Amino acid sequence: MEPSKEVDAPAATSPQPQSKRTRSNNGKGKSIAEEAQPLAPVVSTKATPLQRGGWRKGVAILDFILRLGAIAAGFGAAITMGNNEQVLPFFTQFFQFHAQWDDFPMFRFFVVANAAVAGFLILSLPFSIVCIVRPLAAGPRLLLLIIDTVLMAFVTAAASAAAAVVYLAHNGSQDANWMAICQQYTDFCQVTSEAVVVSFVAVVFLSFLIFVSSVALKRGG
Repeated sequence: MEPSKEVDAPAATSPQPQSKRTRSNNGKGKSIAEEAQPLAPVVSTKATPLQRGGWRKGVAILDFILRLGAIAAGFGAAITMGNNEQVLPFFTQFFQFHAQWDDFPMFRFFVVANAAVAGFLILSLPFSIVCIVRPLAAGPRLLLLIIDTVLMAFVTAAASAAAAVVYLAHNGSQDANWMAICQQYTDFCQVTSEAVVVSFVAVVFLSFLIFVSSVALKRGG
């Protein structure tokens, strides 16, 4: 009877170490599985400063291109009108039929206004370059908006005044007994009309500049 007790005792105590190893293995497997789980990506719907700066940089480049177009149109209108004159082939001993741009006060104002607008636009180019380098800066953009608004009003007044004179030159006025001189001075009136059209092209460029600056300031704020 005593040998059987010695055999049964190890058999009763043998499963305990195995259960400890199993629990320890299960605990290690669980920790590895937890570490292997991927992290969920975080998606942000807010625009980063780099994205906003990239959009406004494109607007600043467009502003610079439009500004160059307005400069070319302003100088083109001033030069075209400033070189406009015509001498009729027939003249008498005492009279010579000659038409020149500075014979009309409105045309003198037209030349000065378009040349001045083009000059101020050239001076505004450094501020436009600053907007390209620093697209998030609102100060230079606001200054350009104010300058462009004043220049557009100035060149619009000059182009409108010249257009009124051109209309009278083409059609005259029966009520005021003004003759239509374009029947004789055809080349002079044609060049004058071309200069007025080019000046209104400068007005269109300035209108787009004001629109672009307004959109950039609104969306930037």
